[in-house]
Amino acid sequence: MSTISFVLNKEKVSVDVEGDTPLLWVLRDELKLKGTKFSCGKGLCGACTIHVDGNPTRSCVLPVSSVANLEVTTLEGLQEDKEYQKLKDQWVKKNVPQCGYCQPGQLMSATALLKSNPKPTEGDVKTALSGNICRCGTYQRIQDAILDASKEGDSNE
Repeated sequence: MSTISFVLNKEKVSVDVEGDTPLLWVLRDELKLKGTKFSCGKGLCGACTIHVDGNPTRSCVLPVSSVANLEVTTLEGLQEDKEYQKLKDQWVKKNVPQCGYCQPGQLMSATALLKSNPKPTEGDVKTALSGNICRCGTYQRIQDAILDASKEGDSNE
């Protein structure tokens, strides 16, 4: 066991865990943040996506020791984020979720995209979310929601 400290949703936290424990389990079991989902456990589906220093990252394969002294953001930490709010509004408007299980990861990847590229093309969206699997197949609605969120606030709407 070792003490690992990092910034989580803008607050410094420290956990006493084995350094090779996947960050996903630290978030869910130690810190009781349930927005980040477990699905494949191999970093392939995107359900466990979080941000590490602003970059979308798969938390199920990321050892907690690798985020020492870094900034980690989960879905819970995006609640006041303007890009996230625009996305969430469009998610509802476009009726994106069916089962909803993949949605936290989808929203984390989409928020990171809009932060780095406020006016993405359809190709940009497909590339940015290519690693996020939706078993219900709502990809077109997800893409439409992201593109419409990127247009919010445009004077030519």
